[in-house]
Amino acid sequence: MLELQWPWALVLLPLPILMRLFSKRQYTGQTTHWRFSELYQKDRYNQTGTSSLSTWLLHLTWITLTLALSRPTWLGEPSYIPPTGRDLMVALDLSGSMQISDMTLNDQPADRLNAAKEVLSQFIQARQGDRLGLIVFGSKAYLQAPLSFDLMTIDQLVQETQIGLAGEQTAIGDAIGLGIKRLQDKPADQRVLILMTDGANTAGRVSPLQAANFAAKQGVTIHTIGIGAEQMVVQGFFGPKVVNPSSDLDEPLLTNIAELTGGQYFRARSTQELKAVYQILEQLEPTPSEEVFQRPKTTLFHWLGMLSLILLGLSILSSGRLSLRDRRAS
Repeated sequence: MLELQWPWALVLLPLPILMRLFSKRQYTGQTTHWRFSELYQKDRYNQTGTSSLSTWLLHLTWITLTLALSRPTWLGEPSYIPPTGRDLMVALDLSGSMQISDMTLNDQPADRLNAAKEVLSQFIQARQGDRLGLIVFGSKAYLQAPLSFDLMTIDQLVQETQIGLAGEQTAIGDAIGLGIKRLQDKPADQRVLILMTDGANTAGRVSPLQAANFAAKQGVTIHTIGIGAEQMVVQGFFGPKVVNPSSDLDEPLLTNIAELTGGQYFRARSTQELKAVYQILEQLEPTPSEEVFQRPKTTLFHWLGMLSLILLGLSILSSGRLSLRDRRAS
């Protein structure tokens, strides 16, 4: 689709005709006569049988120059541009305790990691317009995926995580520190870290509270999720008994981390509660709702400008040759 940014420039197109019209005006007494036929008479070069190529080239020069002044732009087909949302990092605990089967999937017992994968997958697929990244942590914290709009790949990497991949212990402080590092160059109002764990900080070189204070200074919001049931029936020496599989969960620490950074702490004792947590996060950190389309623009101004210069040069060259031929003939 062709678009003229300055269409009013086209009113200059008939200017050469008007100038020639006024130059051909003749006076008889007090009456003005317009000799339109003279506009089409042959000039002195045509009288010798030679076509006035120079005149036609000048006309084309003026036309292309006027079109260039109108700033023609070619608009391509509209393409969808993902709207810019938040830069969101997910820190997932892969320590040994995540293998405890106190959750359910499809009414079947499931360990904490598989339940987290299922719910997190649904959350990732709904984050169109956000850039997501993945951190996994155990005894150490590792960047599994940098921030990206490729949500399908992020989801696939989540599904490929395994318990113990990062070690058996829990380095919460290191995970927060790595998240801050990956988010620090992003817009301050769009930096979010979701940290999901089932234990207490038992490893790492960085204190969780120290990392949380630094995150607050950097404008990183941290939402923490404590996962794991509070009751579970296990088979003991004297028969079945009820235990608390989440006795190691440090809820005061996770609460402090969230409060220091302007986030919230959530407790997920079941898969259903974990789904509810991510639904709340959808409301707290909404994705962009408006679709954005962009049409690529190609400016034709410089091409027409170059063409007008070429035509002008040819006109001057043609005029010079015809003048030389006329002098030789005389």
